[in-house]
Amino acid sequence: MGALFLLVNTLALSIAIPRVTLSVWLSLAGWIGCALVGNALLIHWLPSHDRFLFPLTMILTGWSLIIIARVAPEFAERQTLWMVIAVILMLATSLIPQILQWLRGYRYTLLMMGLIFLVATILFGSHPSGVAGAPALWLNIANFYFQPSEPLKIVLVAFLASYLAEQYAVLRADQQSFGVFPSPRMFGPVLLMWGLSMVVLVWQRDLGTAALFFLVFLILLYTASGQFAILVGGSLLAIVGGIAAYLLFAVVRLRVDTWLNPWLEADGRAYQVVQSLMAFAAGGITGSGVGQGSPTYIPVVHSDFIFAALAEEWGLIGVITVLILLGVIGARGLRASVSLRPFQALLTIGLSSLLIIQSFLIIGGVLKLIPLTGVTLPFMSYGGSSLVTNFIIIGLLLRVSSQGENPRAVSARS
Repeated sequence: MGALFLLVNTLALSIAIPRVTLSVWLSLAGWIGCALVGNALLIHWLPSHDRFLFPLTMILTGWSLIIIARVAPEFAERQTLWMVIAVILMLATSLIPQILQWLRGYRYTLLMMGLIFLVATILFGSHPSGVAGAPALWLNIANFYFQPSEPLKIVLVAFLASYLAEQYAVLRADQQSFGVFPSPRMFGPVLLMWGLSMVVLVWQRDLGTAALFFLVFLILLYTASGQFAILVGGSLLAIVGGIAAYLLFAVVRLRVDTWLNPWLEADGRAYQVVQSLMAFAAGGITGSGVGQGSPTYIPVVHSDFIFAALAEEWGLIGVITVLILLGVIGARGLRASVSLRPFQALLTIGLSSLLIIQSFLIIGGVLKLIPLTGVTLPFMSYGGSSLVTNFIIIGLLLRVSSQGENPRAVSARS
């Protein structure tokens, strides 16, 4: 069904905009190859894996290739290559039996490497566009741009899941001893993670990554401890950090101001957000049709605002479909954690939360529900680092789902 949907839209786009015909058909061919090979290998080598995760991920990725070929055809072939690399790494991750043990056993080594790359980005970071003042979130190695904050998300989740799994019994015992108040042993990790998030925010001006790190950590700590006060205290820390960032950093102040009232500067600083809202309005219920709208009026539409391009040409129906696909992927990941041991369960919850929260942050920003954070939409926004990282997350979820209770057995007993 996904292949048929993509085939029809590829044909429609090649008719509407003939100059993108070659790139969009090459993208479809690459997608078909990845889908067939990936599905065959997973069924053969990992027969008990969750059968929803890979197909839904590939549908979103294929859809994004069509949108990128439509709004930025010069990036379509490059994104197709990144998709091939991402699927290969996803398969390698899911088919290595020891991958979960490696993540747990080498957590300190992986965390140290991730932090070294983060510091290197702070000191030597650049932007692929070379524009002065653009966020320097990439490392340039022989003209190969790499965003260390993307794989660092997986490393942090694995580290936190391992640490909290070892402390699981103690945390639950503390819940009985301290009641609704968090135990003293929880203050350190909360403040440490808050401090790391503030470092990312202060030195990299990366509001989205800082918020993502801290929110996922709060969810993991709440899951392990069961204390609701952790969420309350963490939320207060996040509010304090947000207020400080608004007062100190112009980029944060800009995003909050354009969120509160973008129409005051519709042709200036808020131009991107205003054009995004117009794209949603123009799409209506059914959309203008692939290749029939004007999403290219939105700056950087193939990256941060790809959801607005989808809304204009596929309408509310397309928007709801993408939300459902992302929701099901997150729900299947959370479902896999139910019958697992603490480390695997916490790892699965953390990885699923990454995808859910990141999707909410960028979709909410594009719709002006929350300030724009600048994170990518999983599986859809242009960017190699993001696509590879999200596919590795799917690979880990596939690996974990194959170790849980067989879904068919559960259905049979039900």
